[in-house]
Amino acid sequence: MADHYDDLESRDPAQREAALFTRLQDILRHAARAPAYAERLKGIDPADITNRDALSTLPVLRKAELPALQKAALPFGGFVSDVPGSFGRLFTSPGPIFEPESAASDPWRSARGLYAAGFRRGDVVLNTFSYHLTPGGFIMDSGARALGCAVIPAGPGNTEQQFELIEAYRPVAYCGTPDFLKILLDGAAAAGRDVSSIRRALVSGAAFPKSLQEEFSAKGIEAYQAYATADLGFIAYETAARDGLVVNEDIIVEIVRPGTGDPVPEGEVGEIVVTTLDPHHPFIRLALGDLTAAMAGRSACGRTNMRIKGWMGRADQATKIKGMFVRPEQVAEIGRRHPELGRLRLVVTRDGETDVMTLNAEATAPSDALASAVGATLHSIAKLKGTIAFAAPGTLPNDGKVIADERKYD
Repeated sequence: MADHYDDLESRDPAQREAALFTRLQDILRHAARAPAYAERLKGIDPADITNRDALSTLPVLRKAELPALQKAALPFGGFVSDVPGSFGRLFTSPGPIFEPESAASDPWRSARGLYAAGFRRGDVVLNTFSYHLTPGGFIMDSGARALGCAVIPAGPGNTEQQFELIEAYRPVAYCGTPDFLKILLDGAAAAGRDVSSIRRALVSGAAFPKSLQEEFSAKGIEAYQAYATADLGFIAYETAARDGLVVNEDIIVEIVRPGTGDPVPEGEVGEIVVTTLDPHHPFIRLALGDLTAAMAGRSACGRTNMRIKGWMGRADQATKIKGMFVRPEQVAEIGRRHPELGRLRLVVTRDGETDVMTLNAEATAPSDALASAVGATLHSIAKLKGTIAFAAPGTLPNDGKVIADERKYD
């Protein structure tokens, strides 16, 4: 228990699910006060949404849609019933997407992930995420201060001034991208500056390969990664067990087939969909466009929540073929019309100066008749002709790719 933020992290998974879905019913009632959610949730009785199967029947809201939806109904697209002045801070991130911050002490739920990375009360934290207009800096700042840490709001860049701050305040912990931490360490070594006080780090916002983790460890810094977004805050975080990322408390994470809202089996790569339980700014099934996979079993650290493998690529795989856009949801529709098929993968190549489209489909009983039927469905949905190539069940790559654009241009 000393290694856990609180006893919520080690509770029985069934108890957690029951608590989450009890709260979700209240959140759905509150969300329906906002005009956009009132329309999206029309005809849905919140009392019926008691488990994940029921949740999967609700419509998915795609993050990629938010800029247009918000532009049409400034500032929050009609998804928030509270007025802007009732929030603590108001941000924008590329898109643009407008994001309000709750006035709560840990509005982005980051304290739990920072605690798992070893941050403790009384620590001095160097926070190099940006504090300008985007939430990044405040996501880490609010969580660290909720833990009782003192925060240096350094922001990114200006390494010379960073060295001065580090030598003066002697921070023991770092927040920022792994890339900038490496820049600081390499720059300090070259300039003869002392940054040896830093012993812990929570990194996010960029790839964190094992080689870089080992490089930091060799320099006396134990660095852990977190998966967070500007709209949702902390979604999942690494622990001392180093066995995937543990999903944060107070949110519901689903992994769905790209382009759909249909959950995939455990272990299969799919798109991350998140439901938050913040009554002031709820997100109901927000599809982030990122790929991951759920991991079986519980973490060796004792936390019992769902684990994910971390960021595994992008699910936004729409591509233009012969002047026509083909999207993952169209490939998913082929699967729905032909339930005898397993995993699907549309591969796009070039033959001379012509685009070529091949639908690879897992099938237990392939036949010419099935190929003809699937080909007709492909043409009906995509308005393009393509070849059907069958594969044995379980042989197509489990990487979340529904559309693989392999075209090469000289």
